[in-house]
Amino acid sequence: MTELRYLPDADDVTTFTATVTETSTNSVFLDGTYFYPEGGGQPADRGVLEWNGGVADVTDVKKDHGEVRHDVDLREGKLPPEGTTVEGRIDERRRRRLSRMHTAQHVVSRVVLDEYDAGTAGNQIHPDRSRIDFEPASFDEDDLEYIERRTNEAIERDFPVVKENRPRATVEESVDEGRALLDLIPDSVDPLRVVEVEEFDMCPCGGTHVSSLGEIGRVEITDHASKGKDTDRIEFELADSV
Repeated sequence: MTELRYLPDADDVTTFTATVTETSTNSVFLDGTYFYPEGGGQPADRGVLEWNGGVADVTDVKKDHGEVRHDVDLREGKLPPEGTTVEGRIDERRRRRLSRMHTAQHVVSRVVLDEYDAGTAGNQIHPDRSRIDFEPASFDEDDLEYIERRTNEAIERDFPVVKENRPRATVEESVDEGRALLDLIPDSVDPLRVVEVEEFDMCPCGGTHVSSLGEIGRVEITDHASKGKDTDRIEFELADSV
């Protein structure tokens, strides 16, 4: 099983060494990785693996029956054999952008839950834009302006973001209804990794995040649309000042 070394709170690490445990056609498996595999609405990291005699671009990363598969495009050499030490380098700028986006999603979701009693039904994070589906919800332009303002007010307060593993029972007792889809997380997952914005929000989440809200920068809501009965989608971007 691949060790997810970025958990629970090392999601700022973007260079590391690891040992190859297996290779298959255009894929490399490691004993541990800091590359984020696609999941939870967040896309996989991109980057490079390098070893003695070879270099490969990491084009996708996915979980595969407890292992993490790094799909690669060889630049030099052949795929490394089992036991080879490799250096991993994650695209730091892209990782940073995704971490800011994902934490911003938590803030927007918290604001909407508090102000409109609408839970997060789904989300998709991208480096340049993101979206969240809320239900039950039907927003107008005044609502969107209010959500954007309240979100940025929270960000300006620069609350710390704590990432740690906690017993599942504790999380289930303390997480607010509408802030977690716990029924989608298998009962066998215990403890749960949680992301807590101190004094503001707590949610089980395996994604990458910043360490304080001020790192996000300004959130700008760019669009919204109805996605069916009682479901509204909000799309947002981040200002580039951070």
